[in-house]
Amino acid sequence: MFENWPILSMIAFSPLLGILVLLFIPKHNGRALKTVAIIATLVPLLLSGLLYADFKQDTDEMQYKEDVTWIKLPLNKEVGEISSLNEFFYEFNYSLSVDGLSLPLVFLTALVTAMAALASVHLKKRWKAFYIWFLLLEIGMFGVFMARDLFLFFLFFELTLIPMFFLIGIWGYTDREKAANKFLIYNGIGSAIMLLAFLILVNTAGFTMQQTDQGTNFYYSGNVDVIAKNLFQDTESFVNATEETIPDNPFYLSDTMKWTLFFMLLVAFGIKLPIFPFHTWMLRVHKEAHPSVVMIHSGILLKMGAYGLIRFGIWLFPAQAKGWAVGLAVLGVINILYGAILAFRQRDFKLILAYSSISHMGIVLLGIAAFNEIGLQGAIFQLISHGLISALLFLIVGSLYERTQTTEVGQLGGLAASLPFICGILMIGGMASLGLPLLSGFVSEFLAFLGLFDTMPAITIVGTLGVIFTAVYVLRGILKISYGPIEESFRSLKDARLVEAVPMIALVAFIVLLGVYPAVLSETLHNTVSGFDQWIQSIAKVGG
Repeated sequence: MFENWPILSMIAFSPLLGILVLLFIPKHNGRALKTVAIIATLVPLLLSGLLYADFKQDTDEMQYKEDVTWIKLPLNKEVGEISSLNEFFYEFNYSLSVDGLSLPLVFLTALVTAMAALASVHLKKRWKAFYIWFLLLEIGMFGVFMARDLFLFFLFFELTLIPMFFLIGIWGYTDREKAANKFLIYNGIGSAIMLLAFLILVNTAGFTMQQTDQGTNFYYSGNVDVIAKNLFQDTESFVNATEETIPDNPFYLSDTMKWTLFFMLLVAFGIKLPIFPFHTWMLRVHKEAHPSVVMIHSGILLKMGAYGLIRFGIWLFPAQAKGWAVGLAVLGVINILYGAILAFRQRDFKLILAYSSISHMGIVLLGIAAFNEIGLQGAIFQLISHGLISALLFLIVGSLYERTQTTEVGQLGGLAASLPFICGILMIGGMASLGLPLLSGFVSEFLAFLGLFDTMPAITIVGTLGVIFTAVYVLRGILKISYGPIEESFRSLKDARLVEAVPMIALVAFIVLLGVYPAVLSETLHNTVSGFDQWIQSIAKVGG
């Protein structure tokens, strides 16, 4: 259906139309600004839904490819002894495509962003600037999950940092500026490490010779497929040529260098995930940012870390990643238990959810560490499931704060009497978070633990303790908010308005859909994950 359409570019850049319209609307016209912004997020949601329905599930290949030479930088021809040399250049392409790993994340991005736009109706100031940054952020997130060139991926990744910095620092709560600065410092460090790793890859594995009628072209490419081909498929590529084959080969990647690059990518994307101990910045963001911004941050931006780790860290360095499987599993267990135990001690519901996110991202690490098809499916299921659940819970946080001006659990009691709908949705979100069967959280946790149990049963058993802790802190928080004595000032609170109820119902619908009929996601994932697993096993075996 979309083979001849630039459908991915249409999805990624459709929010630009909303930005252009917003520029011509007076800044004091809040209703018009909100309406345009919401419509601007519904367009990519519709397009990504159609794309999901059109996606071919019987292949593990990248689909809907868009590939155009974008940046071509000529270099000095310092290898003059090669008389046939025609051109020597860097080449970075505008290259987009999706597979069973990235497409669900593209749809999740469109869905959560649209629901967050609806949740932003509580916004009190500077609507025009907010929605412009909001839509720019959406463009960056789409690009991250679609890009197939390292330079393009890095640009989209950085594009998400600038809007988030302003969205946190301007529209957050009391310590919003400190939270924004900490966000920028930590993520900036991660981006710098990632950029350095990408530059090394481009200048080694990205080096390629191309024969033409005019002579030979030497170029450095950022294309992920070219880099993967040079690393693994082309045994005669320069990156694989040892000193015995080509003396003083500047493109050769030794095992030590591959291990170094793997750890650089692990740290870079681990900060974003976040992996303990790189998590403190995330706590401030969850506490201080506006709830609609946290919906996106927790629901999507954290997933960019896991996606980058899988797509680049695991895919390009499978032997190193599998060799460090136990380390990944241990980090996952630390995330699970640390997040769950600290969540139990919190009194602010936003911090309970923040530590819960740390704990649930640990399950993603366990699924990756399994290095089998079941575990990888569980990791990706967890990305989608947690994205839906965390977005729902922070949507509720925004509705509660708008009515009560507090998120302290001790001050919120008996709200089910005046807010039965909101508290009912809160209960569903909590049950999904603790992994109740027939909800999405159960499927993702079951697959991740099942996959890891096949290879590391002892670590799996320890990790499952987090499920028990999760039930304790989730039920404690929800029951205290919903039941018990209620303050007199809260008795007259009005329940969810239509603009709040619609995104709540939509997110619950997808949470239930994945719990009752997980095939809607697993069928999309199957061939991609199966091919990914075979790739890891074959390369890791050779590397070992």
